[in-house]
Amino acid sequence: MACMSATPEKHIETAASSRVNDYDRIAEGYTAENETSLVNAYYERPAMLELAGDVAGRRILDAGCGSGPLFAALRDRGAIVSGVDASAGMLEMARRRLGDDADLRVVDLAGPLPFEDGAFDDVVASLVLHYLEDWGPTLAEMRRVLRPGGRLLVSVDHPYMSTLMQHMAGEKPTYFAIRNRVEEWTMGGQTARMSFWDRPLHAMTDAFAAAGFRICVISEPPFVPEARELFPEELREITGARFLSFLFFVLEVG
Repeated sequence: MACMSATPEKHIETAASSRVNDYDRIAEGYTAENETSLVNAYYERPAMLELAGDVAGRRILDAGCGSGPLFAALRDRGAIVSGVDASAGMLEMARRRLGDDADLRVVDLAGPLPFEDGAFDDVVASLVLHYLEDWGPTLAEMRRVLRPGGRLLVSVDHPYMSTLMQHMAGEKPTYFAIRNRVEEWTMGGQTARMSFWDRPLHAMTDAFAAAGFRICVISEPPFVPEARELFPEELREITGARFLSFLFFVLEVG
């Protein structure tokens, strides 16, 4: 196995669609998948929590919180969490999980954030930046709402993984370009077209630096040990504890 996909995929193309990233349509199916999937429950989420460390008492913005599994885990560890997401359907699922008192808001991360300057100690952007063509305005807003010395924790599709997948599909992607990729996901009996913007590693690090962040960690972490017993077929060809899927960063306000 050369790489792992974040979700089941039926079709990949490079043309943009007039209606993409419709998480409202697949909210229930995606939430169920996210709860137990290898790449979410046993790889990405544990890795983000490990990078976050001791969060007790820290004010954290979960940017792109979806149905709230990371929000819940951070809150359970003593953090004071707010969550934003562009999908009202996903936030409805989050509300069921987190309760009516959870601070959840419908927000498009391409626009301004509805928080004061320096409102948070940490911003967590879990598997969300790769939906955006232009990272500049979003990173600027994330920096604005962080206190001096605050952290931005990011996970995104690994830049080599997306290129490798397209090569395996018989395409000839240009790694060094910022390029659009559209996948069709079917979950819970509903289908949605999901649009991603792949970019090379240097474009990511350039965007972080331009927004005033200092890179503290770049991580390609292992999956958790119990995953091998739970997913024997998926991990059959993996001899170590790592596979190619996501790339993680810990950034600090410079």
